[in-house]
Amino acid sequence: MCDLRCGETYLYDLRRDYCGLLDQPYHCLLFYLSREALNAIADDVSARRIGDLNHRPGFGIEDATIFRLGRSLLPALSRPDQANQLFVDHVTLAVGIHVAQTYGGMRPVSRIAAGRLAPWQERRAKEIISANLGGVPLADVARECRLSTSHFQRAFHRTVGMAAHKWLLSRRIEVAKEKLRDGRSSLSDVALACGFSDQSHLTRVFNRLVGISPGAWRRALDE
Repeated sequence: MCDLRCGETYLYDLRRDYCGLLDQPYHCLLFYLSREALNAIADDVSARRIGDLNHRPGFGIEDATIFRLGRSLLPALSRPDQANQLFVDHVTLAVGIHVAQTYGGMRPVSRIAAGRLAPWQERRAKEIISANLGGVPLADVARECRLSTSHFQRAFHRTVGMAAHKWLLSRRIEVAKEKLRDGRSSLSDVALACGFSDQSHLTRVFNRLVGISPGAWRRALDE
């Protein structure tokens, strides 16, 4: 058993089966930090993703930062119709960053070389391109990476070693190889599934990048 003291912070891991008996009235402010939120916070500063938080379950922590950030939200929570959403978002983000650094051990990695993408930007750009093999406007990808289109193009090339369009073509070929190994899809179906306009388009790009036609490449698998 322990006392709940005014202003203390308690960290709870929702993977644990917590229970408690609270026999007196009290007021509290709850912040829910999802795993996705912690990952996003770490990605934004190019830090390693956070594992478990360092805390003693059931014991309060005198954390002045969380206490003051929490108190700053009370007026907005009591009058939500008058609250500035941007202010609320920034305070809750500040709480998440503080928790990640203080209890998650988050530390930014070394500075990113000038003109290159941060690890989270490279990862996000490749995710978007891979999810849109038929093509996606570079302006949309750049926006997701919080960069101008021209800056993104230069930074992507310096980071990956090739232009974004060429990386898209190489990714299309990788996916095409996976489908060719399956053996159940026609070359025409493979082409369309991988973002090529038709079978001849697939064949031209496959020949250029792999040095052999997709049909011959598939047949070689059975030899």
